[in-house]
Amino acid sequence: MEIERINENTVKFYVSYMDIEDRGFDREEIWYNRDKSEQLFWQMMDEVNDEEDFNIDGPLWIQVQAMDKGLEIVVTKAQISKDGHKLELPSEDGKTIDMPMDEKLEAMLDSESSKSKEGKEEDESEELESESTAPLSFVIGFEDFEHVIQLSHYFQNNSYVDDQLYHYEGTYYLFVQFPDGVLTDEQQENVLSQVLEFGHESQLTVHRLAEYGKVIFPTDALNNLSHYFPEK
Repeated sequence: MEIERINENTVKFYVSYMDIEDRGFDREEIWYNRDKSEQLFWQMMDEVNDEEDFNIDGPLWIQVQAMDKGLEIVVTKAQISKDGHKLELPSEDGKTIDMPMDEKLEAMLDSESSKSKEGKEEDESEELESESTAPLSFVIGFEDFEHVIQLSHYFQNNSYVDDQLYHYEGTYYLFVQFPDGVLTDEQQENVLSQVLEFGHESQLTVHRLAEYGKVIFPTDALNNLSHYFPEK
């Protein structure tokens, strides 16, 4: 794993897919298995802390960029203002930047990706085979970030879904997966119908979003949103 200390509050590291597999993880499951992705992330953060003395003492903004042969991850320490309405991010000159709520999301995103759209077509037969053996999951699209925030207030403290939030081509996407054995089929259908009151079901796969989109929250998206964007 390659580690680069950007400044006191930001660190960037690159991990190859081969390294991920050497650590005992599957390169596909880290996108839909919350426990595995968190385990991998904190394992890498332990190494970052050991090498760069990057102590974690507050909220983190995590940006994940999927590359051809691995993942580039940027981690920045941040704070929420005392009134809970502003995000305090360190600037390059060492000062603190206060941003209103409508700019918070931009702090979690890089500039819009200019990556080539070539190679986007996926092998449909492989997707079907993967979906047939994986737990029930779906992708929901939202035209406005505010709709995702409203959904997070509706499903506060949920522990029965694994969820990730992405931004891709001007739309926000929530990947939701039901762990096996937690909810009945009827309960899963009820949750889906409630989620669809805030967004629309998308045919995009989580693999497409991970490869070409921007990760906003790689795990526990709704709980994180309700925490950082509380009801007024």
